[in-house]
Amino acid sequence: MSEQDVNAVPERVRFAYWVPNVSGGLVVSKIEQRTDWGIDYNRKLAVLAENAGFEYALSQVRYMASYGAENQHESTSFSLALLLATERLKVIAAVHPGLWQPGVLAKLLATADHLSGGRAAVNVVSGWFKDEFTKLGEPWLEHDERYRRSEEFIRYLREIWTSEHAEFSGDFYRLHDFDLKPKPLSSEGRPHPEIFQGGNSTAARAMAGRVSDWYFSNGKDFDGVTEQIQDVRLSAASVGRTPPKFGLNGFLIARDTEAEARDTLREIVAKADTEAVAGFGAAVKQAGQSTADGKGMWQDSTFEDLVQYNDGFRTGLIGTPEQIAERIVAYRRLGVDLFLLGFLHYLEEVEYFGKKVLPLVRELEAAQAAPVLR
Repeated sequence: MSEQDVNAVPERVRFAYWVPNVSGGLVVSKIEQRTDWGIDYNRKLAVLAENAGFEYALSQVRYMASYGAENQHESTSFSLALLLATERLKVIAAVHPGLWQPGVLAKLLATADHLSGGRAAVNVVSGWFKDEFTKLGEPWLEHDERYRRSEEFIRYLREIWTSEHAEFSGDFYRLHDFDLKPKPLSSEGRPHPEIFQGGNSTAARAMAGRVSDWYFSNGKDFDGVTEQIQDVRLSAASVGRTPPKFGLNGFLIARDTEAEARDTLREIVAKADTEAVAGFGAAVKQAGQSTADGKGMWQDSTFEDLVQYNDGFRTGLIGTPEQIAERIVAYRRLGVDLFLLGFLHYLEEVEYFGKKVLPLVRELEAAQAAPVLR
């Protein structure tokens, strides 16, 4: 009998979608976007996405009108509504340290976790929009200080969720002999709700390695992803910690032909809301410029990149189902564990993804994991 060389089989890639709980869609463009920020639409979308193979959804957080987003539903309450409308979908609520007291959030998420059977999660957003803080009367910290506060916030959440006599003493938050009850649900590999974070800067990468369960990146090509994964893994290794899983933002345009997909991208950019994109660009460029090494989110983003406000076009998930599936699996080989996807017309395109793209991804993964006969 031939010897079998069975390679280690990587865990299959997972998928999340951006919840459109903010008006204006996922591109800053005047192109038609058949999507809606209301709860009825989003309940329907959540059920559809769950059945299409999505494991996660991320509720966005905006606190005031800006750059084409005139209306916003609050993320934690909206996430709970989606959890209660679904059976398997894990919903991630984005929150800002500085606008939340972490003990209050820990209590809210513990309750949401019980109500949903252990499907609540949180994305800790260090913040890029200064006006959201100052107009609410809260101080605006410099870039690296925001990440230092976020790291304390995450350490506090983990402590209060896992200790019966929780103690924490930091520069931003304190906790004294506190016993949160009930604690969130725990299971093998999940001692508490999963903690996500974003950010592209050196401070963000270092923080992810030290404390986070998941690290979200803005859209990146293969080289950009490789660099970030290496940095996060080095940070984790420096403290003897298992590195966080890696999530990548991408705006997906799947069509029956590549020409159709490229035409859609061109139309999105051609119809961009130039005033809103310019305003957004001016606000976010300081995120990278304010770092010590000039490295950060949106630092080198072009006008076209900013039309999808998390650089989603850069990931290159544009083309036929076959082309997109191949690119997803290529990213998976580099270490991407999850894709956080946005769409132009959510209901139609999430369904198309589930029927046309995801089965091809699974086929490619299976072929890659098959034993090699010698």
